[in-house]
Amino acid sequence: MSRLHRFYVGTELELKHDFWLHDERLIYQWKKVLRYQTGQQVLLFDGVQTDRIYKIVELKDDEAHLQLITETERQTPPKDIYLLWSLLKKDKNDWVLQKATELGVSHFVPLLAERSEKTGFDSDRARKIVIEAAEQSGRSDIPTVLEPMLVKTALDHLGTKVQLMICQQGGARPDANTKGSLGVLVGPEGGWSDQEKALFSDSQLLELGLGQLTLRAETASVAAAAILQ
Repeated sequence: MSRLHRFYVGTELELKHDFWLHDERLIYQWKKVLRYQTGQQVLLFDGVQTDRIYKIVELKDDEAHLQLITETERQTPPKDIYLLWSLLKKDKNDWVLQKATELGVSHFVPLLAERSEKTGFDSDRARKIVIEAAEQSGRSDIPTVLEPMLVKTALDHLGTKVQLMICQQGGARPDANTKGSLGVLVGPEGGWSDQEKALFSDSQLLELGLGQLTLRAETASVAAAAILQ
């Protein structure tokens, strides 16, 4: 049996035993892109509590009749990870969002560091990217994407509820058994400013070692996500 395509439907749609689906985006994708036929199966998930396999009983131009086949086990990341990365140029942010979602990051916090390469951020586009990455990777949850914030604001906002670390060349690795939410800050290509380093020192943030080689900011973001998970 070939691998089923997974589709995020959100929480507004009740995944009942038998129902008609009227989602224009999904109907178009099934009919025009994937060329689905009646009898084929799809996996729908709401991102919160339900993953279910349905059979397409009837597929029209604007609706689909679905019948439940079975409920499947949800797959969620084992740890609650925050990735706080300084905004990058061009499509590098898209790459970070996609790959870090695949690696199990639960919360994305774009940072406006003093040496950030970019300040604009399309939250709607980011949301679409993490949804598609979750669908393709088999995740049953959808990561949250916060609005961009200054480094000090991020520390004030998360410092009391998340154990935050800073990426550091040659630094230490965290204890694999560390409990609770973990977060990692990844600086811009030009590095953190002296003022930001002073903030980190005052907050007594831990260091997260990424090895001895110099990594690009987008590579460091993904590497840090993998290490924490």
